Amino acid sequence: MIVLKNATLVHLHPAEVVPGTDVLIDGTEIAGVGKGIGESQKAERTIDLDGRLLMPGLVCSHDHFYSALSRGIMARIAPAPDFVSTLQNLWWRLDRALDPESLRASAVVGALEAVKAGCTAVIDHHSSPSCIEGSLSLLAEGFEKVGLRGILCYETTNRNGADGAAKGVAENLRFARHVEGQKKSNGPARLIEAMIGGHAPFTLSEDDLSALAEVVAETGRGFHVHVSEDGFEPSFSHRMYGKDPLRRLDDAGLLSERSLIGHGLYLEPEEREILNESGAFLAHNSRSNMNNHVGYNGALPHLKNVALGTDGIGSDMLLEAKFAYFRHRDSGGPLGPGAFMRFLQAGNEILHRGFGESFGRVEKGYKADLVILDYDCPTPILRENVAGHIIFGAGSRDVNSVIVNGTIVMENRSFRWDTAAAYAEARTASRILWQKMDRL
Repeated sequence: MIVLKNATLVHLHPAEVVPGTDVLIDGTEIAGVGKGIGESQKAERTIDLDGRLLMPGLVCSHDHFYSALSRGIMARIAPAPDFVSTLQNLWWRLDRALDPESLRASAVVGALEAVKAGCTAVIDHHSSPSCIEGSLSLLAEGFEKVGLRGILCYETTNRNGADGAAKGVAENLRFARHVEGQKKSNGPARLIEAMIGGHAPFTLSEDDLSALAEVVAETGRGFHVHVSEDGFEPSFSHRMYGKDPLRRLDDAGLLSERSLIGHGLYLEPEEREILNESGAFLAHNSRSNMNNHVGYNGALPHLKNVALGTDGIGSDMLLEAKFAYFRHRDSGGPLGPGAFMRFLQAGNEILHRGFGESFGRVEKGYKADLVILDYDCPTPILRENVAGHIIFGAGSRDVNSVIVNGTIVMENRSFRWDTAAAYAEARTASRILWQKMDRL
């Protein structure tokens, strides 16, 4: 048992601030919460937080760890005046250049960077067309090495041919079956779950959607896909299929409360109704949308389930929440900071639906996925102003320690193992990756 003493307990949504709180962690779960309850416990470790903030772990609800080696990329990238050319000239070249070595390196450093930013879980959407089979297991190894929780899928697409699409479907099925086996053997100790992935409807044929729907039905997992990230996709969908992209997914049986839709900037009102009725989540990726100059999703107030992701721009969710709020304000949107705390919190509901366990509260019976912050408040932090402190103050620089599944993964900004070698391997792998991109 671990006892965390004298914490300032913070919940982002519904907002709550409770100073002087003790938290008991037994195994992978929270065993008790309250003032002074740690005094009589015989614990393996007792940690006095001295008033530091203790919050449920942060969740990145849409990420691409394969982009971890793209930071400061020095490959030759042709001009990309629009979104599709950005995909073709940069990202689809990068993912084709990935091999097992660069995939391993990106998985480990991606997970390290996530934990440093206070993430306890990342929902990842993976692509590596030159090494599809077994790729999700390599990715999972990186998560587990660092101690990060994850829900993983492979980004099935026919942009590299029908054989590539079939291999993507097969990798999703293989990994979901593997995870099911791990679930039976490891029980609550497991860190990894599976979704079934597709790139986007415009790179998936009707046969591809049918094949993915069969895997979703067989495995009971949700579907994770980009939809209408750019205005190109709705036009393409109507020209090729005579219907909206999300309607195609719904007609194929791919939407449910366990599904996750990335972006959705150009959903029609009818598609928003379909999304809301299905109970699926939309992952809003503000910084990525701004970087790709694809526009702004002004429909957030009309969507039932919204979570925040990064689309591969790291995993700093405190920063992402700030950008999401400021971009919304810049667009003239009506939502206040509290709404974006709800979106930030929502990733824990996606975990609940995926793992079937309780996440996102510091309460008895919930998973012990927690983040401790050294946030020196210049003003009082109260239930009424928690959102203001997150949007205008606290950041990843304040993350002191991270606990995932009851294990202290990072303590006082240090990991349980020397991470220098992992970063050195990533730097070597990135140079090789960029050289391979130049040959494609």
